[in-house]
Amino acid sequence: MNTGDGADRNDIAVVTDSTASLTAADRERLGVEVVSLYTIVGDNQRREDEIEDLPDFYRGVIESPTPSKTSQPSVGDFIEVYGPLLDQGKEIVSVHLSAAISGTFESARQAAEQLEAEGRGGERIHLVDSRAAAGALAFTVLATSNAVREGLGVQGAVERAEAVARTQKNWILVETLDYLQKGGRIGGAEAFLGSALRIKPIITLDETVYPVEKVRTMGRAVQRMKDIATEKASEGIEYVWTAQHIQAPERMEELADHCREVFGNEGVFMDEMSTILGIQAGPGLLTLGIVPAEHVGAGR
Repeated sequence: MNTGDGADRNDIAVVTDSTASLTAADRERLGVEVVSLYTIVGDNQRREDEIEDLPDFYRGVIESPTPSKTSQPSVGDFIEVYGPLLDQGKEIVSVHLSAAISGTFESARQAAEQLEAEGRGGERIHLVDSRAAAGALAFTVLATSNAVREGLGVQGAVERAEAVARTQKNWILVETLDYLQKGGRIGGAEAFLGSALRIKPIITLDETVYPVEKVRTMGRAVQRMKDIATEKASEGIEYVWTAQHIQAPERMEELADHCREVFGNEGVFMDEMSTILGIQAGPGLLTLGIVPAEHVGAGR
C-alpha cells in the first residue's frame, strides 16, 4: 500500500491490537486505537479488553475442563475501528501481533482491502507486522506514535516501526511449555520437550517461538534473565527496555530493579501482559525486552 508522506501529523492515526498490553493511560498518552482479540474459557468468549479481574480469570483458565483458547479479531472488528478514522480523512498506520503466530494481521489486511473495494479509503491503511507481541509490540507502537508526533509522516512512521520490528530482542521465561504445546504455538521450542528435567525454559519470539536455553530452577532462570540484561547493557548501545509478567509481579520487580541499575534508565510498559498471551504461555511468565533507543524516538 502507498506510504506517502502527504498527511499532517494530526491526520495520521495509529492502531494496534490488545496483545500490545497497553494500559488505558498508555493508549491515551500515545494516542492509539486498539482492536481487541478474544479469550475463550470453557463456553465463555470475552473481548480481552473487557477482562478486569485477572486472578479470577486465570483461576478459570486453570480450572477449565477443556483447554482455553484465543481468537483473532474479525474483519468487522477492524472495520469498526478503521471506518470512523477514514471518515475523518485520516491515514492509518496499523501495527500488529506477529503474523506468524496469529491471524490478526490477516484480518487487518482483509479489512483494509474491503474498505478500499467499497471506496471508503482502505488504501490509506498502512500495515506493519511487528514480528512480536506484548512489550516488543508496544515498542513498535511507541516508535510509530513518536514518529507521527515528530512530523515524520506516514513513510517515516512505517520505517520507524519496521526498524523496531527488525532490531527488538526479547527473552521469555515460562514456568512450563505445557500451555504453548497445547495451543500449538511451540514453534522451534519443541526441542525442549521430552526432557526428563522439570526445566524452566527461556524462549524468544521472533515471528514465532524459538528456544534460547533451559534452566533447572526458577531462581536460576530469573538470575539468567538478569545476566542477559547485564550482557546487553555492556554493549555500549543505549537501549529502551521493558520487563513484564503474567501473575508474577514480584519476579518482574526483581528483574526491573536490576535493569534500572545496568541500563541506567527507567523501563517502559512495565505491566501485566495480555491475557491472550497468558492463555498461550501460562501464569508465572516473565519477559525482558530491549530495542535500540535510536529507533524509538524521543518520547517514552
